[in-house]
Amino acid sequence: MRTTPHARTPPDNQKLRLSKPKKKAAGLPAVASSGVHGLRKMGLVKTVKTLRMVNQKDGFDCPGCAWPDPAHRTSFEFCENGAKAVADEAMKANVTPEFFARNSVEELARMSDFELNRLGRLSNPVHLAKGATHYAPVSWDAAFEMVAKNLNATDPNRAVFYTSGRTSNEAAFLYQAFVRAYGTNNLPDCSNMCHESSGKGLGQSIGIGKGTVSLDDIHHADVLLVIGQNPGTNHPRMLSALRDAKQNGARILHVNPLPEAGLATFKHPQDYMKLDFETTTLADIHLQVRIGSDAALMKGLIKTQLAHQALDLNFIKTKTAGFESMVASAEDTPWDRIVRDTGLTRASIEEAGAMLAQSKATIACWAMGLTQHRNGVAVIQEVVNLLLMNGHVGRKGAGFCPVRGHSNVQGDRTVGIWEAPPPAFLDGLEAGLGFSVPREHGYDVVHAIQAMADGKVDVFFCMGGNFLSATPDTDLTAKALANIGLTVQVSTKLNRSHLVTGKEALILPCLGRTETDVQASGEQFVTVENSMGIVHRSQGRLKPASPFLRSEPSIVASLASATLGQTHLPWEELVSNYDGIRDLMEASLAGFEDYNQRARQDDGFALPNPPRDEQRFETPNNKANFQTHTLPNIDVPEHHYVMMTLRSHDQYNTTIYGLHDRYRGIHGNRRVLLMNAEDMVERGWKARQSVDITSHFNGETRFAEAWQLVPYDIPRGNLASYFPEANALVPLHSTAEISNTPTSKWIVCTLNASGSLSDAGGEEE
Repeated sequence: MRTTPHARTPPDNQKLRLSKPKKKAAGLPAVASSGVHGLRKMGLVKTVKTLRMVNQKDGFDCPGCAWPDPAHRTSFEFCENGAKAVADEAMKANVTPEFFARNSVEELARMSDFELNRLGRLSNPVHLAKGATHYAPVSWDAAFEMVAKNLNATDPNRAVFYTSGRTSNEAAFLYQAFVRAYGTNNLPDCSNMCHESSGKGLGQSIGIGKGTVSLDDIHHADVLLVIGQNPGTNHPRMLSALRDAKQNGARILHVNPLPEAGLATFKHPQDYMKLDFETTTLADIHLQVRIGSDAALMKGLIKTQLAHQALDLNFIKTKTAGFESMVASAEDTPWDRIVRDTGLTRASIEEAGAMLAQSKATIACWAMGLTQHRNGVAVIQEVVNLLLMNGHVGRKGAGFCPVRGHSNVQGDRTVGIWEAPPPAFLDGLEAGLGFSVPREHGYDVVHAIQAMADGKVDVFFCMGGNFLSATPDTDLTAKALANIGLTVQVSTKLNRSHLVTGKEALILPCLGRTETDVQASGEQFVTVENSMGIVHRSQGRLKPASPFLRSEPSIVASLASATLGQTHLPWEELVSNYDGIRDLMEASLAGFEDYNQRARQDDGFALPNPPRDEQRFETPNNKANFQTHTLPNIDVPEHHYVMMTLRSHDQYNTTIYGLHDRYRGIHGNRRVLLMNAEDMVERGWKARQSVDITSHFNGETRFAEAWQLVPYDIPRGNLASYFPEANALVPLHSTAEISNTPTSKWIVCTLNASGSLSDAGGEEE
């Protein structure tokens, strides 16, 4: 009889080695790391061939982050993490039916996420029957029939269809068309956990839930405000743009509780080929705020703009509303509260504010350091307030830049992966698709997990991603998944979501972004949208890892045909040539005119963006709206700490490539807790002290044992740990107001020693 495997990553028994944190990002170590990962997973010939196609106009979009490509690309247009992502996808298909016959689900669950990922690509569709201990092979037709039977046996609103940000525009559009034809808007996606606060905050303030800058704007900025973001690890190609901006005279303000090597100094690896050995100092000022105090910092910077009279009065008068209320709120916020919350001096805030006051073109960039807080929407609107004061939108070198993570997460939302679309969007879909779509809002990620836990979901379908490891409250999510009759995962690699399943489960292996996609009419290409609203093509060039893989659009079309027949749309015909899907997108989506033609342009095309293009704001009052907010209470009880989760350098989202956080000097072990050295001394603790963590929320507690302490430059009272290991401590319903994004950057904790120093030992480097 099958038992439910443990949902959490097994204990890490590797030795923890510590070295000094790095002060410089990229350079020769990045070159070496890229080469090592490529050679180990692909071999020399395939490594060179593959990396020369990444982000090229006739190649494939990097399956990693969504940073835009420059118009003039180098021969090797990728970063270290992009090289790791490509090498990871280009592995051999070693996870075969024979592999599953040898390894039970429970045995696989004892492996770490790192060990699971390095097993290789999935080769065949497999089925975990009710009560079975092993996955067994299943034909594609039988798999589709099984899913269709379960879907047709239940109410559409008792099925949930999740999407990760790696899914192409074509696959995502066809997927949402099928789901809505089936009869539900239950379309949660990874945006719900990451940039939902950005979308909601920007939408209310400027009328569009996207950024308003281009890559060229970054090169022409006077000041770049980089907040709650670690580009050196999460978006390394952004460092090249920041370097170019610095060389053009820009200044950079870095706001983050941790110093990050990527914003200290940077060396582009390709410069060595030009015998250029100079490095670039990036951040002019690092404001090391306490976790959760960004709103207080924004109030201080706004107060400084007022003191310097750094106002575009004509823009404020003609283009905005709500200015007086916002100013009154800032003026009523005392400096001593700002200083106390941030942990900064007033002088340091005023120095940064003076730099902003002198700027004629400011760009604000941010990531999850802002969005994953209780006030995630409000703090982003404070950033908008700051830039609107001097009209920093819709002009060259100025605007808002939420830096998306996964490669097409923004594109997926644009084409309809959205649990709560506005009526106008649904009107467009109905006109283009030719059938009625449901209007009732569906489940986002948090509500979907709760519905599963409450027994309200019968089928859970995942188009990519690693749902269990990406979501909060790991134990509760695992129990919720176990309640479901059938769980289905469309994937390229084995992950923990394949091992904690419903009563019955399917794994459907799909092509990767790097691989050739051949349909009835020949080789196909897909499109993606980057962080800056540019849609461009992507065409895989590698031989598929297995002859049994199918493309995501093909999987969707076959599932739709099995479930709905040929009603609504000619599903199979659409997949024979993806131009047919793009024709439907053109008919259904604003800004997609002449889609097939424009998608074939070398550099793609920019989607309409009224604030950027014409300083026009599609809000109810047709104005850019200053928003007024009071500061959140960031006090915690005595002997409590605030913890945030973050990535290591050898990690992309939930995929673990290796066990080295090179820039932070942490090697070999991921179950670590970064803590201020003075806080450690106060508790009588030393490096590698093993501690147990308890998180607290609304009277509930969650527990994680045996984490090794690492003394680190982080504000007192603050902690940091890696996800997905620490996700078990994030309460499901601790979420941002309005966006419902889990507060993975605000976890209130207590710590207790779990015994003597860890038996794992360690070494200093």
